[in-house]
Amino acid sequence: MPASPDANQRLVIALGDPAGIGMEVILKALGSEALPDQLQPLLVGCRRSLTKVHQQLLSLGCTEIADPDQLQIEDQPLEQTINAGEASEISGAAGFHWLTRAVECLSDPGARGLVTAPIAKHLWHAAGYHYPGQTERLTELAGQSRSSMLFTAVSPHTGWRLNTLLATTHLPLQQVPMALTPELIRHKLSVLLSFCRRFKPQPHLAVAGLNPHAGESGQLGHEESSWLEPLLDAWRCEHPELRVDGPQPPDSCWLGAAQAWNQPDHSGPDGILALYHDQGLIPVKLLAFDAAVNTTLELPFLRTSPDHGTGFDIAGRGIARPDSMIAAIQAAWDLTEGQAGRTRINT
Repeated sequence: MPASPDANQRLVIALGDPAGIGMEVILKALGSEALPDQLQPLLVGCRRSLTKVHQQLLSLGCTEIADPDQLQIEDQPLEQTINAGEASEISGAAGFHWLTRAVECLSDPGARGLVTAPIAKHLWHAAGYHYPGQTERLTELAGQSRSSMLFTAVSPHTGWRLNTLLATTHLPLQQVPMALTPELIRHKLSVLLSFCRRFKPQPHLAVAGLNPHAGESGQLGHEESSWLEPLLDAWRCEHPELRVDGPQPPDSCWLGAAQAWNQPDHSGPDGILALYHDQGLIPVKLLAFDAAVNTTLELPFLRTSPDHGTGFDIAGRGIARPDSMIAAIQAAWDLTEGQAGRTRINT
């Protein structure tokens, strides 16, 4: 059923690929005591499938899970049964359609943000939906020409927040140097700065280089010396109140973040700009696999997602950890505080 007009605490949650662990981690997350009591989730997907997963989890001894009968669900029934772990183009198509419907639900009064469970990109492609990922589909649905992918996590050891924004996202590595431009880096720095200012007026930023040793003065690549270093020098002059480090050697750029993540008496950059997908995601996942949240910025709505995949290999076994989904829901709640009812998109 659709969201009610007086729902002021609504987070829309797309259930992801039905053959994966999405429904399991959502039920576990919503059954935990870690999330706000006033949270009113609207789940978008197949009610019958969600009920089946709930019954399976109970049979496996999982008791701290939400009851689908007590949840509001925008029912999008599957035409045929999809079992856990049996991924196919049919499950891929379901995840695609559920995401699309979830975005439509964001136009309901009171909706304040979107949380998405994982999908498998290759199954979207097999089903005929040729998008690099959910981020690109969301950008299209929102009528935007671009968006930004940022990963944020709060350390359970120190309370320090790690923020890493990707300059480029789902690109083959050989295409990255061609995609990187001074205009792009300027824009991404502005997006990163705006996000980090949610938490600190004058954040400390760092930028990773593209090449080993950040180019070694042109000996190991020219991108840093020819345009990235001059760009950052100019950006520092435009923002004299900020500390902006870089381009830093990629192999040491996240060392300060690692110290701040694990040691209370250390501080690291408030935001780091990575130039390509794995450059940013490897350190983020090493430090904060269960805590990191994929956050989509520059859209009319905020979207978060757990920082893991579909887990087809463990789906249906009841062993998937909900930590990252809890973090994704909590981040969506925290980052949209005061935004209820302001999400407006044309669908």
